[in-house]
Amino acid sequence: MEAAHPAPPSPAPVAPAWHTVLFVAVVIGTAVLAARSQGEMIARHGRLTTYLVTMFWEYVLVGYILWGAQKKNVTLRDLAGGRWNTPKDFAKDWAFAFGFWILAAGILAGLSYALGLASPTQMAEAKKHIGPLLPANGVELGVWLALSATAGFCEEIMFRGYLQKQLSAATRSEAWGIVLQAIFFGIAHYYQGPRRVVLIGVYGAMFGMLAAWRRSLRPGMFAHALQDSVSGIASRLLK
Repeated sequence: MEAAHPAPPSPAPVAPAWHTVLFVAVVIGTAVLAARSQGEMIARHGRLTTYLVTMFWEYVLVGYILWGAQKKNVTLRDLAGGRWNTPKDFAKDWAFAFGFWILAAGILAGLSYALGLASPTQMAEAKKHIGPLLPANGVELGVWLALSATAGFCEEIMFRGYLQKQLSAATRSEAWGIVLQAIFFGIAHYYQGPRRVVLIGVYGAMFGMLAAWRRSLRPGMFAHALQDSVSGIASRLLK
């Protein structure tokens, strides 16, 4: 008689449940506030101040996550998925990041057309929401690149390193963890417009699958920072 294979262990939480409830509430509240006041903040204080405040806030949220993770003896390295042991590991993560970036760009382009986001009306709507945020000169572009690196690091820690694991543990399903964190990732970008929440949510799901497959956030961090950096550089060149 063939021996039964043991069931895979259930995903383990990386912080207390109350910690995650508060984190989700803050993410949703911040998304609503940004949708209402980000344009006014840029008009009143300028893009540089907006970039710097955003970077500061994302590091505050990562600090909050690390504080909660300590209660379960989970470290930043545990959330990120280990470390590089050789230069080959570093190069491999970059290769996966670049391949993912190309694949995701194709999928999102097709989904944009399917959702009608490529129509002139929706393009004008996106420009209204996103255009004021993009860099308009060399100094702003330099800070934008720092902001892109911050988003790549912090948002992958927040949504894939922390929230995905917490929701996977709560639902006892890695698939549900990926789906639910992607929904909150989309909501966190509500300032870009309601329709784009769906698009960004799908993007978040792809990042979640990448993190689950590689058991590491590093390829996703690279791809995330690369995508944001390219959007700023392209905007600056077009201007």
